[in-house]
Amino acid sequence: MDTYDLITRNAEEVVPEEEVRDLADEPEGKRVYVGYEPSGVLHIGHLLTANKLIDLQEAGMEVVVLLADVHAYLNGKGTFEEIRETAEQMRAQFVAYGLEEEHTEFVYGSAFQLEEEYTLDLHELELSTTLNRAQRAMAELQSGETAKVSHVVYPLMQALDIEYLDLDLAVGGLDQRKVHMLHREEISDLGYETRPCLHTPIIADLTTGAGKMSSSEGVTISMEDSTEEIEHKVNSAYCPPTRDPEPDDDGTERENPVLELFEYHVFPRFESVTVERPDQYGGDVTYDDYESLAADLESGELHPADAKSTLASYLDELIAPGRETLRELRN
Repeated sequence: MDTYDLITRNAEEVVPEEEVRDLADEPEGKRVYVGYEPSGVLHIGHLLTANKLIDLQEAGMEVVVLLADVHAYLNGKGTFEEIRETAEQMRAQFVAYGLEEEHTEFVYGSAFQLEEEYTLDLHELELSTTLNRAQRAMAELQSGETAKVSHVVYPLMQALDIEYLDLDLAVGGLDQRKVHMLHREEISDLGYETRPCLHTPIIADLTTGAGKMSSSEGVTISMEDSTEEIEHKVNSAYCPPTRDPEPDDDGTERENPVLELFEYHVFPRFESVTVERPDQYGGDVTYDDYESLAADLESGELHPADAKSTLASYLDELIAPGRETLRELRN
């Protein structure tokens, strides 16, 4: 796999492609980041972007993880003391999951976001950005939540963080696209250069395949889940024997979250995947790539129950080090 393919593996979108190709030509020492709001235990959404950071480290890039404590405070996630305790827990989980500690820079937002220069630049960005544009970049509010001024400032800070962290590439889930586009549209008004962006997919809802998997709504998989909990969640997952299910009669589009978890979590971290099953059901089968497994599931050669049990086993292996880290931190 060449460097550009490694950098963009499993990316939903690259903006713009030519700038990322330039980075791929000389990746050594280039700085890339993802920002995480310290609001709880790492879940499968965090780990999808972490997989991409691991790819970028393999490509030779320097990874910056922003532990966004000020952002979390603005989002009502607790006192700074509580938020920083959670941030340190998250830092340990990322390392346990596979980020190379010696090649990862963990930065608190409060280390630079409270400085005078940053604050003045933020005010300049507030002056040059319309309220309508800032609102379009806001995160979706949960049901019943009332928008506050802090919710509008939040994406402006995210756009500015990319400059202050001296980055070459910004990475995030596809839900961060609107913030990255805000950066690319508005940051030049402050005299700064825009940076390219890479967006990872959003995993479908585990139980229905409709919409996105969310830690605030529905079922997700987290680093504190036991082996039994992972098995229960995966065995209960929506898994039709097709890669691209047809929309429901009411127009609801569904994806296969079991296949997505294989594609975006398991195959990037394991050279091959072995499905163990009795001889009477075909015996063990090993897959060297995602497409082969997906094709067998679609054709009926691989039963959904066998796919689920295999997925649960591999996810458990990925999550086990972080689960143990959490146990040690809490004792």
